[in-house]
Amino acid sequence: MSPSQRYIAACDGLLTRAREQEALIQKAADWFAETIRIDQMVHLFASGHSRIMVEEMWPRYGSFPGFNPIVELSLTFHTSVVGANGQRQAMFLENVPGFAARILRNFNLKVGDSALVVSSSGCNVVPIEMAEEFQKRGVKVVALISTQHSIASISHHRDGKKLQDFADLVIDTGAPVGDAMVQIEGLETPVAPGSTVGGCIIVNAIKAEVADRLTKAGHTLKVLTSAALVGAEKATDIFEAAYDEHAKRLTKCYRVTGDV
Repeated sequence: MSPSQRYIAACDGLLTRAREQEALIQKAADWFAETIRIDQMVHLFASGHSRIMVEEMWPRYGSFPGFNPIVELSLTFHTSVVGANGQRQAMFLENVPGFAARILRNFNLKVGDSALVVSSSGCNVVPIEMAEEFQKRGVKVVALISTQHSIASISHHRDGKKLQDFADLVIDTGAPVGDAMVQIEGLETPVAPGSTVGGCIIVNAIKAEVADRLTKAGHTLKVLTSAALVGAEKATDIFEAAYDEHAKRLTKCYRVTGDV
């Protein structure tokens, strides 16, 4: 097979792995749907390229309010590879202890909230401490990791713990050790990573289940929808209504009392 065919075949394996985790997807959807049903927020966090899964959940076409994307640009800004705002700084910052607590100091977290924390390795300090801080506040945590890669990786956490050690539920992207999935003849290490593909399959499967639960419970979801599907006027109306609902929900999260 050509390299492209081998990559696509490897992605078939990611789909198989997602299917194997149906029960976990259903449980995550139960938690997230209940959080949104009671007018609270599902908090989403990731650093590095895992940020893509946060953006996949909300806001984009086919998504709806109820999710709070917590994305620190200093940990996820990849356009300036070197120089100011470069990768060296981002990779350094995602292993700074205490950063997660400072981020969450901005939010009034409540029992009944839930969270999705994404990290392929599960070994960088900030995602680990985010999950730890969520759990301290009674927030249920779903961790999305690449299990094989995480097992083979060394944690930077002070106690050697990994993201999955602070999760109530762990789901696997299915990506291999090292993430990249295609070996090229004459090239020492593989190319073409898989964690984003596997992760996007998982988060959208969860999203679909959440939508199903909320709709069956009588909620009218404001789903961001393309004008190509519903016309420009209706699409604009939906976007405005969805953003307004998001702002209303988020306002409650910003009612910080000063308690840490």
